[in-house]
Amino acid sequence: MPRGDKAAYSDKQKRQAEHIEQGYEKRGVSKPESERRAWATVNAETGGGKKSGSGRGKAENHAPAHKGGEKGGAASAARSAAERSASAKKAAATRKRNAARARH
Repeated sequence: MPRGDKAAYSDKQKRQAEHIEQGYEKRGVSKPESERRAWATVNAETGGGKKSGSGRGKAENHAPAHKGGEKGGAASAARSAAERSASAKKAAATRKRNAARARH
């Protein structure tokens, strides 16, 4: 089996990787990098391909799926309340400006 062949993966694992990949792409990660990260996450959770036989599975480790949320929160928590407020005001002004442009 050549490297990168996904034949050993279950349909569920393939769906999981697709959803994870879409999430990364939505956040601006490139297509090849998001695919690589998605499969790395699926492998970390499930231990690789699971298609070989029924009833032979191991418990899944969901820690990699939760890791992203923890990472994202740390950046804003490190900023002061004034910095967060200024950022929120700037974002609101940008949304208002973009909405006004969209109406014209």
